[in-house]
Amino acid sequence: MPADVTAGQPQARRPLLAGIVLIVAVDQFTKWLVERSLALHQSVEVVPGLLNLTHVRNTGAAFGVLNAADFPYKPVVVACVAVLALAAIAYYAAKFGQDTALGRTAMMLVLGGAVGNLVDRALRGYVVDFVDAYWRGWHFWAFNVADAAITVGAIFLILDTLGVARRVSSAV
Repeated sequence: MPADVTAGQPQARRPLLAGIVLIVAVDQFTKWLVERSLALHQSVEVVPGLLNLTHVRNTGAAFGVLNAADFPYKPVVVACVAVLALAAIAYYAAKFGQDTALGRTAMMLVLGGAVGNLVDRALRGYVVDFVDAYWRGWHFWAFNVADAAITVGAIFLILDTLGVARRVSSAV
C-alpha cells in the first residue's frame, strides 16, 4: 500500500494538525509583534520600492472586500461567513484533500491560515495585516502570514488537482 494512502489514519494526521497549529502560532505571534511595535497605519520600509511593514486592520473579508462597508453586527457577520468557509474547507480536506502529500500540505496551509484569521476576527473583530508589497505607485492588498499560507495552499491545491504531484512521481 503506498504511503500516501494512509493519510486518513489518525497517526498520519498528527503532522498535519501540528502544521496547522504552527501556522496559527506564527501568524498570531507576528500580528502581536506588529500591534506591539507599530502604531496603526505606521509603516517601516524593509526593501525600498518593494516592501514595507505597515500596520493596518481589515474589517472586511479577503482582499478587503466589505472593508469600507459599515453595517450593524459586521464583525459577527464576517466571522460567521469565515466559520462557514472554514467548515467547508475542513469537510473538503477530510473527504478529498488527503490523497497526496501535496494535497495534504495544501489543506494544512489553507486550514492553518483560515484559523489564524478567524482567531483575529473572533478576538479583535478585524484581521491584522502588515505586509505591504508594492511596485512603483501600485500597492497590493496588505496581507499577513495566514493570508500567505492560504495563497500558497490554494496554489498547491490547484497543482494537486491538476495531478502535478502524480505526474512527477510517476516520471521519476
